[in-house]
Formats: sequence, C-alpha cells, structure tokens
Amino acid sequence: MKGFFVSIVFSLLVVALYAQSPKRELRAVWIATVKNIDWPTEPGLSTKQQKDEYRKILDFHQQNGFNAVIVQVRPSSDAFYISDKVSWSRYLTGESGLAPDPYYDPLTYMIDEAHDRGMEFHAWFNPYRIVVDTLYLPEDSTHIFYQKPDWFHQYGNRIYFDPGIPEVMEHVTEVIKDVTTRYDVDAIHFDDYFYPYRIWGEEFPDSLTYSLYNQDSTIIKDDWRRENVNTVIKMLNDTIKSVKPWVKFGISPFSVWRNQSVDPKGSDSQAGQTNYDDLFADVVKWMEEGWIDYVLPQLYFPMDHKLVPYRKLLPWWENIDFKGHLYIGHGTYRIGPVGRDSAWWNPSEIPDQIRLNRNSAKVKGSSHYSSKWFFDNTLGITDSLRTDLYKNKALVPTMPWLDNEAPVAPDSLTVRNDKTGIYLNWAPSDSTAMYYVIYRFKGKEVGDLENSANILEIKRASSPFFIDKNVLKRKKYTYAVTAVDRLYNESEMITAPYIKRTLKKKK
Repeated sequence: MKGFFVSIVFSLLVVALYAQSPKRELRAVWIATVKNIDWPTEPGLSTKQQKDEYRKILDFHQQNGFNAVIVQVRPSSDAFYISDKVSWSRYLTGESGLAPDPYYDPLTYMIDEAHDRGMEFHAWFNPYRIVVDTLYLPEDSTHIFYQKPDWFHQYGNRIYFDPGIPEVMEHVTEVIKDVTTRYDVDAIHFDDYFYPYRIWGEEFPDSLTYSLYNQDSTIIKDDWRRENVNTVIKMLNDTIKSVKPWVKFGISPFSVWRNQSVDPKGSDSQAGQTNYDDLFADVVKWMEEGWIDYVLPQLYFPMDHKLVPYRKLLPWWENIDFKGHLYIGHGTYRIGPVGRDSAWWNPSEIPDQIRLNRNSAKVKGSSHYSSKWFFDNTLGITDSLRTDLYKNKALVPTMPWLDNEAPVAPDSLTVRNDKTGIYLNWAPSDSTAMYYVIYRFKGKEVGDLENSANILEIKRASSPFFIDKNVLKRKKYTYAVTAVDRLYNESEMITAPYIKRTLKKKK
C-alpha cells in the first residue's frame, strides 16, 4: 500500500512538472508593422536593412523560446507582399504603392525565415481599416481608397471600410484568398478591429448602407451589423479551407464578449466597450459554429483589475463550448512604470498569468503584444521566459479536426563523434514532414518523449542532419528523432544505440 501511495505522489509530481513546461504549447509574439511599431523600425529602409532587422527579431525570439510569430502583413488596406490587388505599404517603403528597392517579396522572406527556425507564421490582417490617420492619406493613386470611395467612411481621424456593403465582404475575402493561395502561411489571423471602437457622441455613419442592404425591417441596426461580420467570418473560413484545408483561421478579440450586467451569459466584468455590443463581433457564435480554429482573447489586464480582472476573464473564456484552441493574449507592453496600474510594476504579473494558464486543460498557449517590448527586458520579463517559463522547447498543439494523420517516421538514424560535437543524420520521412524533432537523453536509454526537457531541437525537414555541439566529454547520450507535419502531428520515433562523447587524438 505504501508503494501505491508513493507511485501516486510521483505521478502527480510528473504531471505538475509537465504543466510547468508542457511539451505542446503555442508561444507566439505579435510583430506589428502599423506605424512601424515593431518592424521595420522606420519606413524606407533598404532591403538589406529590412531583412537584417527581421532576422534579428526572429533570432532573439527563438532564444526566448517562442515557436510562432504573428506578423502584421496588412496594417491598413495595404500589403507587405507582392500583390496586384493591394498597394505596397507606406510603413515598408515610406510611400504607399512604392515597391522595396532592391525588389523582393517580404512575405516570402518572412515565412521562410520563420520556418527555418521551426516557427509557425501567422499572417495578421486588419480587415476593415483603410487609413490610420487622416493626416497621412495614401500617396498611390491606384490605392483602393481612391478607386472605391463609396466603400469607406471617416470615423474620428481614421477611415474604414463599411462592413455592410456586400462588395466589401467580397473584397476582404478575395484578399485573404489570394494570400492563402500564393503563400505558405500557417494561419490567417485577425485582431480585434471589426466595426471600430465607439467614439463617445459619434455614430458610425452607415445609415444609408443599412437602408440599402437590410432586407428585413424588423432587424435593428446593431443585429444587422453583427450579421454582416458573421457573414464575413464564415465566408473567410469556408474560403481558406477550400484553398488549403490545413491553414488555420484565428481571431484575437477584445477581452470581453459581453458584461454580465447586460447578459447573464457574459463575464463578471465592467468593460466600457465589448465585442458584441460595440464592435459587433459575436465571437462566441463563431466559436460555437466552428468558424474559427483558435481564439486568442486579448486579456491585457492584471490578475485583480477592478473592472476587467484577468483572474475572472480566463475561466469565462475556458467555459465556452469550443472545439478549437483557446490561447491567451498578454499585455506584455504594459509591464513597468508605463503601466497605469501598479500591478504592472510587479515582475511576476505576466509570469503568474502564464502559470495560471498552464493550470487549465483548455488553454493551449499564449501570445504576447508586442515584439519590441522584450528587447528592453523590463522587470526581467525576457529573462523569466528564457530561464524558466520557456526554457524548454515546445511543439505547437495539434488540431485534429483539420488533420490527425502523422507523417511516416524517418529511418536509419546514425550518430557518430565529430570534431565539433555529435553528428546525427537520418533518412528523410515522407513528403508531409515539415520538421524533425530531435530528442536527447543522458545515458544509455531512451527517456520520456512527453517531457519537454528532452527536446533538443526542432529542425526544418529540408535538412535531415544535426550536430549536437553542447555535449560533455566522456558522457553517454541516446538520441531519438521524429517527424512532424505542418499541423504538428508527430510520427513514431527512430533511435540509435547510445554514444559516448569522445575526441579523436591528433596525429
């Protein structure tokens, strides 16, 4: 009986250890291009400067333990990619419609660099924003702003598409279809901007659109607006899956769907604006209908915020009936004295949020806004990821409703001593393999593949070899290799006999 209890306690400790650093967890960071927030650091940099900056960002976040980047490729009806439908972004070249010089395709480059580092690439679109600031209108005469003036409204100092116009819905869908078709993206990602956040005392000017396109006089404008956004979300999901069934579709909404004070199904919060009532984004419906593959609510608030507490919002999102993945967006940019709440002066605020996420069976990972805030390492946030929370590598969680068939395992693993370390090579897997996962165990036996501490490297499948340089002389190591496809379904492992690290004597 005593042994039984010891076994139970040991099992619980193992579960707790894995929860602290799970093998599968999305670890993403947003890279914002609008107003050059994260990249490029300024408009009009040379192609070489743009590439150098981007590689530096990826190298840095790879060291931080991230396995995905969410890069804004359409900040305001413009493009960080080659397109005959959308103008080049002014945030890239300094002038809308002006191509990079020397010419290159930034999106192809960004995707390849991410995949080379074992990172997913989520292409981030802002669907309805045309102009971020009316002081800076597009310079390009072919910009859609000048081609389709009836599609837009000014609201505050910004200009937006009118989501109620059927041609606008078709245009947005076509833009996403084009990118999904031509580029090797892992996911299409939308943020929280649908209908714009309300401006006090000013109504979004779509009354004419409502009178023209609302076919049912009993439907009030708010419900009609919500249905417009519902229609686009379903159109987009259907279109993406018709082109490439494996490409994920994810939404990162504002933190509050509805307040409980107006809807018993809402959260115990007091948000000034909400997705449902102000942005006309019925995210819960999209989740329940299966129109999105992941939801990533922006819970950019401290644990015990008076109006929108993280601690209460997290379980609310967990309890929604959703077959997709729930990830959590962290307001990492608020850390430190710039935060308006003293809770952000606590260096444990974000780390504790991540730990709370890991205690949930529903939460499959996190994303952080935004990239540049990690470079300053404010209150040690970067150190906390590198040395603790993201110290071990992690695979992206699988999505079995999209695909659950693992690739064939690689074959013929060989290991040998090399002058720089231990050299591994193997026969490639089948064509569905996207990456190889290399596991290393101390000693003569294969250990636990579910323990993230045993993951040595996640390597792109185009290179079926690896040199382990971080080995100690006269120590014994055992290696295993698996193949994963683009949705991270993992094959059986292949192993080789253990090897003792030795160095050949010089002749």
